[in-house]
Amino acid sequence: MTGNLVLDIVIIALKAVFLLLILLVMAPVLIVLERKISAFIQDRPGPNRASVGPFRLAGFVYIVADAIKLFTKENFTPNNANRFFYYLAPAISVAVALSTGAVIPFADTLHFGDVSVPMQLLPINAGLLWFFAIASLGVYGVILAGWASNNKYSLLGAIRSSAQLISYEIPMGLSVVGILMAFQSLELNKIVEAQGGLLTFFGLFPLGFHLGNVWIGLPNWGIFLQPVAFIIFIVASYAETNRTPFDLAESESELVAGFHTEYSAMKFGMFFFAEYMAMVVASSIMTTLFFGGWQVPFFSTAALQEFSLPMIRLGLGVTVLVLLLIAFGLYRFYLGQRGRFNDSRDMEGLILSLVMSGLAVVTLLVLGLTMTVSALPAWGGVAFAAFAQFLSFFVKMFLIASTFVWVRWTVPRFRYDQLMNLGWKSLLPLALANIAVTGVVILLMNAYQARGGV
Repeated sequence: MTGNLVLDIVIIALKAVFLLLILLVMAPVLIVLERKISAFIQDRPGPNRASVGPFRLAGFVYIVADAIKLFTKENFTPNNANRFFYYLAPAISVAVALSTGAVIPFADTLHFGDVSVPMQLLPINAGLLWFFAIASLGVYGVILAGWASNNKYSLLGAIRSSAQLISYEIPMGLSVVGILMAFQSLELNKIVEAQGGLLTFFGLFPLGFHLGNVWIGLPNWGIFLQPVAFIIFIVASYAETNRTPFDLAESESELVAGFHTEYSAMKFGMFFFAEYMAMVVASSIMTTLFFGGWQVPFFSTAALQEFSLPMIRLGLGVTVLVLLLIAFGLYRFYLGQRGRFNDSRDMEGLILSLVMSGLAVVTLLVLGLTMTVSALPAWGGVAFAAFAQFLSFFVKMFLIASTFVWVRWTVPRFRYDQLMNLGWKSLLPLALANIAVTGVVILLMNAYQARGGV
């Protein structure tokens, strides 16, 4: 990286903290998002009562309430449980969820002179293998939780879950073989780099045109090259994260709560957080493999650096307009809610409206200052490109994570025989067929090129 051991250690530590913060922040955000989306689907208000002073923040205060509840509940342990494995199980689930995210590239490699900083914690050549190897260890947390609890319902849930995870890991692993054949690499950052530019169908027939470092047309994303692989991968991801319609391991109607029936307080909270962190990691991997990862549509890294100053000005101008619109909307909300509760919450819309107006004024002043600047410092373009790529990655990841919530509150739970039939009799043959078709297409394309077809 830099050649300086101390500096390299500092950079790795900062990236580790950054990854940890992403997972720990995104998990509670997705919890609130799940409550809000489920309320919308079921035509009910959803979380809107917990508050800190005058602030309810559209239900986000429930994050604080959940944390207080989990930390203060009785920390119950069954008398006949195997205490070592009973306590180890939730730790394994959390560790696996955190470790799988170590190979995800959040932006292109930063270059500052002779110094290169990869934007992933572990920039290893076999990053995709790391993901599958670590993710497969998650079954140990589930099976140990069910067995060590000394509860028949927990054990039944653990047995179900272990069979489910093993069954769906096979089609998930096979589904990405087509991606590897298309992009010729196991390194996740190189897979993302290969998805930059125009969709060319394995090097042929570009669907668009280039204008220097900018391009117009369909992007060369994995979902366009491997749509069947994406369907298999996302279905297997639902099963791997024990999400409805694949939550047979903890089905309330049959097994109370499944493998974590005997867990309370933060021990349950660790399983709860591990599930949502696994959702974030699964969404990140899908973003990386099928939606261009950190690639910003139509702009290469060089283009982002070249046009960084006008883009910053445009972004600040749009931010001012958005903040003013939010402030106006919050003020109208305040007028509509005034007197409804007859307490301090009536002031929330007014206070937030004033805060947004203040932020709009500050942003406008910053925009005025940038208009007087004719050029950015040498590192400015690199920093802006990295920020834009971070933003692109998180928008894609957030949208994919939202589908986990949408599917949970739309599709009913499968029977266990249906779940196993889908994995072994449908997804597995489909994944094998996808590999065969991809191989034939690549063979025909290579033969066409060899004959001088391009």
